[in-house]
Amino acid sequence: MGEPVLELRGIQKRFPGVHALRGVHLALRAGEVLALLGENGAGKSTLMKIVGGVDQPDAGDILVDGTRVVMRDVQTAIALGIAFIHQELNLLDNLDVAGNILLGREPTAGRLRLVDRRTMRGTVQPYLEQLGLDVSPDAPVSTLSIAQQQLVEVAKALSLNARVLVMDEPTSSLTLAETARLHDVVLALKKRGVAIVYITHRLSELPVIADRAVVLRDGANAGALGHDELTHDRIIRLMVGRDIDAGSRTGGDRDDSIRFAVDGLRTTRYPQHPVSFAVRRGEILGIAGLVGAGRSEVARAIFGIDRAVGGTIALDGVALSILGPADAIRHGLFLVPEDRRSAGLVVDSSIRENVSLPALGRYARGGLISESRERQGVRAVCDQLRVKAPSIEVKAATLSGGNQQKVVLAKWLAIGPRVLIVDEPTRGIDVGAKAEIYRLLRALAAEGVSLIMISSDMEEILQVSDRVAVMHEGRIAGVLSHDECTEPRVMALAVGQTGAGTRSGPVTPP
Repeated sequence: MGEPVLELRGIQKRFPGVHALRGVHLALRAGEVLALLGENGAGKSTLMKIVGGVDQPDAGDILVDGTRVVMRDVQTAIALGIAFIHQELNLLDNLDVAGNILLGREPTAGRLRLVDRRTMRGTVQPYLEQLGLDVSPDAPVSTLSIAQQQLVEVAKALSLNARVLVMDEPTSSLTLAETARLHDVVLALKKRGVAIVYITHRLSELPVIADRAVVLRDGANAGALGHDELTHDRIIRLMVGRDIDAGSRTGGDRDDSIRFAVDGLRTTRYPQHPVSFAVRRGEILGIAGLVGAGRSEVARAIFGIDRAVGGTIALDGVALSILGPADAIRHGLFLVPEDRRSAGLVVDSSIRENVSLPALGRYARGGLISESRERQGVRAVCDQLRVKAPSIEVKAATLSGGNQQKVVLAKWLAIGPRVLIVDEPTRGIDVGAKAEIYRLLRALAAEGVSLIMISSDMEEILQVSDRVAVMHEGRIAGVLSHDECTEPRVMALAVGQTGAGTRSGPVTPP
């Protein structure tokens, strides 16, 4: 099969109190797509940081083209032809698309060596077209959606013409159509001889994209699987060492009473399209659709982050006036945002400070916070959600993605939600943590909480939702009942085929 372009032998890495990598081996050949799998905390990110020169191994060897190398820093990795697409976006909001893609490599012209904007646009445009990203090279990154920013990260990596490309959750924010387009790009790179490490928690991608897989568990090699062995059950057993039961949908038939209703809501992005829907008590209403369909905008308008152009919101039959998030919180209406790190957490604060932040008044006596009451309350809800951390005093930034999401949920559970909106609840979270989040959502529904779940993950939509409302270009194209909900029907509605679904269940007429 030829000599590996990249080989890792016996990589060891320790951090204070943690043995992160325990002699990991990995070999990658030119023109190969190797899936690197494992739960959050299994060691995947640490291993790739070592490959990228961010961290140094305590023991073990890194070989490029059979020659031992020392990855002193990121520049060393880039010089050796190793590029990264990171799960956590590394873009600068104050620059445009072209400026981010060519950061540090800007072409210059003239005696003064000024940045040549025209050449930058011409250089960047083919990468945007290759990814089907319909944005201008001059567009400020701050105006792009999370999915568009993810594709800009991909374009940035492509522009480096790397020999080895590490892709960490590249499709976590992408729709099925965008994911398929990215897969085409990966296969084209493979034909050009690029070696690719592909990290994903979307296991359904693997038979399509991966030649084989290496699985890590607890910082060590748990096993390897060839292409024909990439079945869901075999991958799960290697990743977690056991079978996982995420439970099943309820069908939403426990209670027909309407808890929450939205009537004629119009957002600033789609002011011409009123949105109407209702959620039963104890129901999980999934909201599906392509990126840009207006799903997150509806959630932000309901929660009061963005001002709605028109429409009404009612809770238990009583109209609400939501002028800001404080009003929504006072009524027991909570939002878990799509971007947990920038909008859901104060990452440099502790778990305790994050969880207690919305409800400090509950822990106060005479205007002063009782630290003992605060710790007791936070520990209780963190134990309930099985947050894995040495203590509640560690910073949220040090937690895995799944545990960060649990902390975001914990702060709302601590004050008792009546309606909970979760936007992309398991983006970038491993299969084990996903199952725990799903069980938690179903437990909340069983307690009578009404949930609205926005998700681009088709498996998640089909598995968790009691009913599914599908959005297309700012409007609800149709609503599918539990029995009607299939992937073809959801996708047909998502692309505007309104005849593909029904308006079953309690949905306020548009």
